[in-house]
Amino acid sequence: MDGKNTRPAADSTAAGIRARLSSALPWAHLPEAMRGLRGAWLAASCLTAVFVLLALIFALFWSALWACVCAAAAIALLGLSNLWFRERVTSPILGLGDTARHIADGSYGTLAERLRGDEIGELTDAINDMSVKIGKADRAQSEFISSVSHELRTPLTAINGWSETLLYDEALQGDSRRGMEIISGEAGRLTGMVEELLEFTRMRDGRFTLNLEQVDVAALLEEVTFTYSELMRRDGLELRYTAPEDGLPFVSGDPRRIKQVVLNILDNAIKYGRGGNSVELGLGREGEYIKITVRDHGPGIAADDLPHVKERFYKGHGKERGSGIGLAVCEEIVTRHAGRLIVDNAQGGGTLVTVLLPVETQ
Repeated sequence: MDGKNTRPAADSTAAGIRARLSSALPWAHLPEAMRGLRGAWLAASCLTAVFVLLALIFALFWSALWACVCAAAAIALLGLSNLWFRERVTSPILGLGDTARHIADGSYGTLAERLRGDEIGELTDAINDMSVKIGKADRAQSEFISSVSHELRTPLTAINGWSETLLYDEALQGDSRRGMEIISGEAGRLTGMVEELLEFTRMRDGRFTLNLEQVDVAALLEEVTFTYSELMRRDGLELRYTAPEDGLPFVSGDPRRIKQVVLNILDNAIKYGRGGNSVELGLGREGEYIKITVRDHGPGIAADDLPHVKERFYKGHGKERGSGIGLAVCEEIVTRHAGRLIVDNAQGGGTLVTVLLPVETQ
């Protein structure tokens, strides 16, 4: 006979034998409460209680020697049961806790090893099932975001192009011109959000790369200041740049990505700092780091929102809300440069964002 046909039959036969043997075991017909870890712990507790009771009876009515023997047996059983509990319950649960933390940190699909078929094994199966389903949902979310972002690009490009073309027409005046300027501005804002979504999906899919070179951060910020000062003036804000007094060393990084981080933070300062009249951009050195600071003089960030502002898709409870991706992208870029992104409220009001980039990445 063909081996391929005999193997399933043999496997099914072996499975049937195992099932019959399992059903023949003495504890196979025990109540549910007496099985697994619960049953073992209940049996150990009852046996310990019996030895304690016997020790008391012997001490009161018969022999002190037998009372000591029973007491010693109770103590030994209690110690052994605690060791057993640590080995069979505490240690596996600590391991499952580590797996759960990995999943919570974004390592979706991580699986824990199933050691036994008791309640801890069932818990392991539940956590593994959850991890797999979260991983599938996360991939589906990323694919959906990527697909929608690509589909939005084409109509937004057309809207941007035609709105800019119509604004060159001098015959367009009054409310019509103002309406077209609003359309152009909102289309530009939507385009920026779509680009953030695409950047986010690239990071999630592992397609995000850094082109490292020696970066003169001072020159980069001077360029940003020159470009952004006029744009911010239109929004009624003054960009004040404080250049370093001494020359700063270069950093190893991707200049395009570092500039992206600074521009994104400045965009947030414009959006959320409208209560003030200026935005302060600073550059200096702090230990082994190049320090970039951006401060606005707006209302600041609510205390409830502050711990979550760098989380992806978190929009906060303020009136101004973005895509919830910008700071998450900045955090990813800075982290990949072995740096730190710190968002906090400034003394005296407003928000202070600090970017620390190491002089030499490890």
